[in-house]
Amino acid sequence: MHKIYIIEIIFVLIIFPTNCEVLSGFYIDDGFNRTNIVKLDSNIQKEDIEHKLLNILDLPNKPRTRKSLIIEKSASTFLLNIYKNILTSDGESNQEDMDEHNLSNNIINIIDQSDLIMTFSAQNTHPGNPFKSNHSRKIWFNMSEILDTEDIIATELRLYQELNKNVKSNKAYNITAYRIAREKNGRQIKHYINSVKTAINKEGWISLNISQAVEHWIKFPKENRGLSLVVYADHKNIMTLKDIGIVGVSGIPEKQPFVVMFFKTFIVDHSETHKTLTRQTRSTEFKKQHHNQNNAHTPTHHRCKINSLYINFEDYQWQDWIIAPTRYNAYYCSGGCSFPLTGDVTNHAIIQSVVHIKVSNKLPQPNCAPTKLSPISVLYYVNDNKIALKKYENMIVDSCGCQ
Repeated sequence: MHKIYIIEIIFVLIIFPTNCEVLSGFYIDDGFNRTNIVKLDSNIQKEDIEHKLLNILDLPNKPRTRKSLIIEKSASTFLLNIYKNILTSDGESNQEDMDEHNLSNNIINIIDQSDLIMTFSAQNTHPGNPFKSNHSRKIWFNMSEILDTEDIIATELRLYQELNKNVKSNKAYNITAYRIAREKNGRQIKHYINSVKTAINKEGWISLNISQAVEHWIKFPKENRGLSLVVYADHKNIMTLKDIGIVGVSGIPEKQPFVVMFFKTFIVDHSETHKTLTRQTRSTEFKKQHHNQNNAHTPTHHRCKINSLYINFEDYQWQDWIIAPTRYNAYYCSGGCSFPLTGDVTNHAIIQSVVHIKVSNKLPQPNCAPTKLSPISVLYYVNDNKIALKKYENMIVDSCGCQ
């Protein structure tokens, strides 16, 4: 779906005249192995393109946040490391460099299946519902914007355990998570969710599957009172999280607890964007023809090939909420497909080209089009406590051919 709309935006950019004042943020091959910025008629056109790009990214508008304030938080660095070290060019995860995050093979496979990964930073308590206990620790996550229609693959709570150098022991402990059903007269009514084993001499990230709790909160948002975490030395003795080195909400930012959710999202309907772009394409076709007639130096007869096209996010002031990448390299296909065809061509294109020679008035030449596309992953802030890593399929042209 995204491929159609990206190609249409590219086409609209190509047919705008280049003797204008407003910079579009798109950089395109001019046909002489030079990349120039595309210029537009007005800021209104630039804002319109920006709106369509946000629509393609499934974002209603630009988030209001400052990257510099929260880039060091554990949730953002976790996703940034996934973006840098786990996702390869073909969008699949790389088995190397996993030790830092203690990711299981199951989670690595889930990363491959997901097209959206979101993290939520922990908060001490639900606003208006404080609770203190000598042994349990309550943490809360704002998940009010997650829809019940989202297809959640998995949800993990991630905790960081620091090494206690003063204790020489390998004694085992259980960290148990409970969903707080309600609180009355200072007493919690809780439902067991999951537990994980650890040891006092362990250091690093620990994860608990809390899918059951999150699914309940999404269905019943008003019942999200957070989680209660308890450490058991055995069936009777209870310890605090601090006793075994678990970093809390007020700890150093890069080790604070957070929740990570993995989604398989539904295809978004961009039909209105498609219709609008089609109308604009028709209305500007005359401009393209007039511009080409007055530009004798524009190469129009080169063979079908891949050409440079990218958008610089800083030109749209998106650098404060898009963490990575800094620009989107889309590329595009253009050129002739006259006989004899060369390069990556289909048998059908060869037949069509041969017939075109005989009856050119009845059958057009084959078209220069992408033969291989790859996804792009975008890491961005939704708000100060929520970060998303989203994979968009068919966004980068890898090769072109006549079809």
